[in-house]
Amino acid sequence: MKKLTVLILVLLFSGFLPEQTTNGCTNFLITKGASKDGSVMITYSADSHVLYGELYYWPSKDWPAGTMVDIYEWDTGKYLGKIPQKAHTYSVVGNMNQHQLSIGETTFGGRPELADSTGMVDYGTLIYFTLQRAKNAREAIYNFSQLVTDYGYASSGESFSIADANEAWILELVGKGQGKKGAVWVARRIPDGYISGHANHPRITSFPLADGIKSITSKEIDKIYNPEIETVYAYDVIDVARGFGWYAGQDKDFSFSDTYAPLDFSGARFCEARVWSGFNMVNSQMNKYLDYAMGENLKNRMPLWVKPDNKIGVKEVMGMMRNYYQGTPMDMTKDLGAGPYGSTVRWRPMQWQVDGVKYIHERAISTQQTGFSFVSQSRSWLPDPVGGIFWFGVDDTYYTVYSPMYCGITKVPETFAVGNGDIMTFSDNSAFWVFNQVTNFAYTRTRLLIGELQKKQSDLEDGYMNETINTDKSAEALYKKSPASAVKFLTDYSVKSGNNTVKQWKEFYGFLFTKYVDGNVKEKQVVPQGYKFMVPKVSQPGYGDEWNRAIVKNTGDKFREK
Repeated sequence: MKKLTVLILVLLFSGFLPEQTTNGCTNFLITKGASKDGSVMITYSADSHVLYGELYYWPSKDWPAGTMVDIYEWDTGKYLGKIPQKAHTYSVVGNMNQHQLSIGETTFGGRPELADSTGMVDYGTLIYFTLQRAKNAREAIYNFSQLVTDYGYASSGESFSIADANEAWILELVGKGQGKKGAVWVARRIPDGYISGHANHPRITSFPLADGIKSITSKEIDKIYNPEIETVYAYDVIDVARGFGWYAGQDKDFSFSDTYAPLDFSGARFCEARVWSGFNMVNSQMNKYLDYAMGENLKNRMPLWVKPDNKIGVKEVMGMMRNYYQGTPMDMTKDLGAGPYGSTVRWRPMQWQVDGVKYIHERAISTQQTGFSFVSQSRSWLPDPVGGIFWFGVDDTYYTVYSPMYCGITKVPETFAVGNGDIMTFSDNSAFWVFNQVTNFAYTRTRLLIGELQKKQSDLEDGYMNETINTDKSAEALYKKSPASAVKFLTDYSVKSGNNTVKQWKEFYGFLFTKYVDGNVKEKQVVPQGYKFMVPKVSQPGYGDEWNRAIVKNTGDKFREK
């Protein structure tokens, strides 16, 4: 998240980047052979303290010849220019289109010299225009190249997850410098049976050299569509680095990540550690990279992709997005900063000082500044409108509920819709604000109520997963007779599911607030015969031994009973 201006880029490499623009998003990519049912999945948490969680939607449309489309920067709303519209655009729900193509991103910034204030296409435009114009991952990669070549790149360095019903690719891209149109980039297909991930630091190091793309021609399209090709890149990706004096070695040893965004402690501990934590949940060999994730041994670099011990399903992938380093030395509930009730988050800033000594808070996948997140599920054995499910949630991933939105739907739930509240306008029927009410209440009472929250969360998600089995079957049968009827059926189901999630969560907030208000835990009692009412049973959990010891250590005998 968050485009970085030239000034901010300079701040980044000076170590003074404003908190809300850094350490943003997290993505994972799951290939067919790594998933339980043969789905291709990607995840995305869009993290920014000023991003409002809502579900974007664009209908498919035919456009008159000569139509121009305005470009507004996704993060700031700034007008950047206009480009010709395609004759036909595809429908998009969130970050997934009607052909099961999905795209996510994480910002890594990169060297400040590569920023170009004259570029017209920002990273948000790359994502959402491409979703409206491409049918599959390879076509999306080509579209990325075409857009930045024709109109210039307006953002800083980005890593993208691009997936369709058959393949998952990671593409990393950064500009060429002020006034230099285009971008340098590398795209690699994740080998089947493996998973990958990225979290605000580029992860492609060296790569096979053979298939650079120079010009927008039919020959280049053929190159991208060749199934034997698993790596493609901008033809000048190494030349640009040489021109700046950043690389002087042999081409075969060139590393995109090490050259365009050299790794430091922050890149490892705040960014790569998140990738490690997700990998660690599904691969038992990741402990050998713990010193790397903690920023202690930057030479012990993790591989770009790993093979999970067992094939993973949607539920396990959601679990990867709910990671706060639990069960590791970085577990955020285990130090004094978690408070007496084991909070999973820390208030910002992440970097702080005591008596001139610098310290940090961990930056986990699960975090309070998430606007929205998703798990996209693309399934090649089903018709596109049925095969793509966009599991969508708002706010902190650890506390959210993912609701199923089929990729071919023609409208979204009112509770998730754009315009229902905003980051400065509260709406009591907005998913974002309803979930934030529950989450912010839970942050200070986590240990007390997390069991009830997770049960409610699991009940809803498991219910949806069971429902989609029959929904798939009914929609597939209906699609054979009438595609339009199948789309309406899936739209009705998705809208109903999303609105139900918010209704259930709003009621759940009322239950939690009533039960845990004022530091008490209240339980209803049966009203015995002869009584008009019965007061609830009240328990008072206090702070716990560990926290009480910390108080005594800090205050000595001040509170000791005499």
